[in-house]
Amino acid sequence: MTRWTPDPTFYPSPSDAAGAPAEQLAYVAAFDRSAQQPDAIAVVDTDPGSDSYGQVVGWTDLPHTGDELHHFGWNACSSALCPTAPHPHVSRRYLIVPGLRSSRIYVIDVLDDPRSPRIVKEIPASSLAAAGYSRPHTIHCGPDGIYVSALGNGTDGDGPGGIAVLDHTTFDVRGKWEVDRGDQFLAYDFWWHLTRDVLVTSEWGTPDMIENGIVPELLLGRKYGHRLHFWDLAKRTLAQTVDLGDQYQMTLELRPAHDPSREYGFVGVVVSVEDLSASVWVWHRSEGEFAVTKVIDIPAEPAPASSLPPALQPFGAVPPLVTDIDLSVDDKFLYVSCWGTGELKQYDVSDPFHPVEVGSVRLGGIVGRVAHPSDPSSPLSGGPQMVEVSRDGKRVYVTNSLYGSWDDQFYPDGVGAWLAKLDVGSSGGMTLDERFFPHGDEFRGRRVHQTRLQGGDASSDSYCFPS
Repeated sequence: MTRWTPDPTFYPSPSDAAGAPAEQLAYVAAFDRSAQQPDAIAVVDTDPGSDSYGQVVGWTDLPHTGDELHHFGWNACSSALCPTAPHPHVSRRYLIVPGLRSSRIYVIDVLDDPRSPRIVKEIPASSLAAAGYSRPHTIHCGPDGIYVSALGNGTDGDGPGGIAVLDHTTFDVRGKWEVDRGDQFLAYDFWWHLTRDVLVTSEWGTPDMIENGIVPELLLGRKYGHRLHFWDLAKRTLAQTVDLGDQYQMTLELRPAHDPSREYGFVGVVVSVEDLSASVWVWHRSEGEFAVTKVIDIPAEPAPASSLPPALQPFGAVPPLVTDIDLSVDDKFLYVSCWGTGELKQYDVSDPFHPVEVGSVRLGGIVGRVAHPSDPSSPLSGGPQMVEVSRDGKRVYVTNSLYGSWDDQFYPDGVGAWLAKLDVGSSGGMTLDERFFPHGDEFRGRRVHQTRLQGGDASSDSYCFPS
């Protein structure tokens, strides 16, 4: 559908987006670990004045089994307002939903009936393989196309992984984004500084390194990703690589500053093999080149071996396992999920080089199993994992599953399924909303991973005009 005016959910600057109306619905990826049922998109009511607040009010099953929905995104967003955008009249109408195991990608329309998303196109794995990729992971709406990161090379379980581009209108796979990838081989997340023509990518592992769970020999052998790559966005060529050090295993989520006049961002590191700590680093320019500086260290927590899953018993400690981070649209608060210890941390990063912890909430955890206040007698498995922040920064949503086979290693007695919401104070601090806790059977036997908020959220849009 062609619009003659910009989509009202697009905003030229971060401050404009922060003043947007509150979301009324959340879309949640729900997957069946056993692959006996199809994965689904669950729709949750986020309107506090609604009679169905905090409940699953819509459900769309996918047509196949075994997709393992993971990360998904919008077809278009505020980047369409950039001066160089060739598609200024696109609409935030479709969710682009990849299956991390199947390599299929679904296009799901949420415009006509937001509570009943409708599948309008299926992109087969063969189309992505023709571009040289498989295992699609992350979706971002760019000004010139829909960008899809992929972990595999399209022919087997190996790499290199990279980025494919989909057409904004037809959703056809245009092809491989990279023109010259240099020695980049492992892939995971990507983001950009649009006004600086910089794209950043991070590293996890190839499909055969991750699909059956974490491989201890690879972890202790320091074979998972530990580098960041900086690309010339216009030329599509690798410009610089920074190695954080091979003890820092799995450089995962990237969160650049939303303010387009600032050229820095945060990356989370899952674990140090030297002490099981996790960390957060900031990338920035230094004398014309990019540098990456560690700004947050989160130590492992000692625990008796009897309380730990077999994978951790030899270590006598629970690693934080920082598996997601999210940055508020005003670039003030960084949220860090410690999936192993069951903690969500909040940092004031107004000075990105000197974060100050201003909030902490615990739910679940490998040892803690902290209950939600709405049901204090029911211990929780999993922990805060995927984090999504509302555009105005007042609400934070967290889900509890990381990745099917990895869930099973760290929570072998079952990870369950839950989505929690936290309210944020103006100066920091978080409080769990006791009225909002869809969990268990509400997700029909599926586990839940990423959440997207109706109209956009803190990790879906990029902006080309400063506040």
